[in-house]
This record gives sequence, C-alpha cells and structure tokens, in this order.
Amino acid sequence: MPTYHHGRHEHGQNFLTDPRTIRRIIGLVRDTTGPIVEIGPGEGGLTRPLVKLGRPVHAVEIDPRLAGRLAQELPDLATVSHGDFLTHSLPDTRHVIVGNLPFHLTTAILRRILHAPGWTDAILLVQWEVARRRAGVGGASMMTAQWSPWFDFTLHSRVPARAFVPAPGVDGGLLTIRRNPTPALPARQKRRFQALVHRVYTGPGRGLAQILSRTTDLGSTAVTTAWLRGHGLAGSDLPRAMHTEAWVDLFRTTGNSPPRSRPKRQRGRRRT
Repeated sequence: MPTYHHGRHEHGQNFLTDPRTIRRIIGLVRDTTGPIVEIGPGEGGLTRPLVKLGRPVHAVEIDPRLAGRLAQELPDLATVSHGDFLTHSLPDTRHVIVGNLPFHLTTAILRRILHAPGWTDAILLVQWEVARRRAGVGGASMMTAQWSPWFDFTLHSRVPARAFVPAPGVDGGLLTIRRNPTPALPARQKRRFQALVHRVYTGPGRGLAQILSRTTDLGSTAVTTAWLRGHGLAGSDLPRAMHTEAWVDLFRTTGNSPPRSRPKRQRGRRRT
C-alpha cells in the first residue's frame, strides 16, 4: 500500500484511502471489459488494484513528481503518463475510464469525457451534489438531459470526506456513465438536440406548458399541456422533470425549431 502525503492544492489532490470505496470501484470496473485509462492516479491507491484485474492500465497524472514515482514502482504493470487529462489524447478504440476527479475540475473533465470517442464505461468519484445532479436525483441537470440519448448516468453511493487524505470540504459520490450501445438518436443530431435542451432550460415561463409553447414549435399552451400529459408530466413541472423519452419525442416532433412568429396585425386608417 502507498504511504499517503498531503496532496498539492493547485492540483486538487485528495487521495482516496478508504478500502471499502476502493473495493467498490474495482468491483464496478470488473463488470466492464477492455483496457483502462485512469485519471489522476496520485500515489496509486486505485492503480495497484486496477492492474490486478489483468488488463492494460494507462494512468494520466498531472503532477510530475507523482507520475515519476508511480512509473518507477509499476514499470511492467501500468503505463504512466505525465500530463493533463483535459488535453490528453484518448484512444479511439474501446476502453474504460476510471478516476477520482479533482473536485474543482469535475465539470470540465466530465465535458471532456462526454465528447471523447471509444470509451464504453466511466467509473468516477466526484462531489456528492454533482453526482446526484448528473444522475438526475431530484431532477436532471441540463448537461445530463443534453447527453441522455447517448449515455446512462447512475449514482451508486455517497463517499464521506473522511475517505480522502487530505479530507475535502464536501462528501464525494460514486457515479458511473455508460455509453448506450443503441442510442435513442444518431450522433449527427447531437448538436441540434442539445440546442433544443438548452433553449428549454433557459426559456421563459413558470412551467413546461408555458416554456415549451414559447421556445418550441409544439403548439399552444393547451396543445403543449396535452402533450406533456401523454408523457406523465404536468404543465407546472420544470425542465428538470423531463425524462429521456420525452426529450427525444419533443425533438422528433419539433426538431430544434423555435415557435413560428405570428404575423403582426396591421392597423389600417379609418376612412372618414
């Protein structure tokens, strides 16, 4: 087992030391197949049990001191690269992503992962509230809704701050993202679909009936309310209540077209 030192603040280093959480992560990885790319291995608390799975492991570490040490300790078991995962070139071939993410870079790293090809599963340790939002607990975030036709987000467990050295100010959450082998929409429609979701989430209105009637070509508030009812939604619900099937149907029904503007009534002069 590695001897843990205080992580460097500029890298957001909070090393995972809790054996139970490490076993849980390894168990999730064991249910996947293919080579493994680890984000921020630090002192190797996850890397060592990962290599015991007998699969190729490529660890990307931003701290040159830690990267050099880990490369010396695991010369034949893992490939260790010194670099920033946000700019690291990921393989186009099938692989699995694993990582205890720096909490201050979670959103940036998630966006990097979601845009990357090749990987099938991502097993990630992030802030608890981020994990809940991404998994749609209490309602889906805009990012989750935008990617939901292509990925499944699952929240597994809460990880207390005491599971890390040094302990962060908030708890962590174990989140998995799985690429859907049969996505609800083709990849070529991704940009248009995401534009629709963004417009709805940021659109005016006190509930979905008003928001959708003002931001999409679905129809009047009455027509929109009937459409929502067919998806088990109320007109007063907010965008976070919409499930993937509803978003996909909305896109197929309206595309990403805004509502048609109504012709303005022209005032005529009264004849005398």
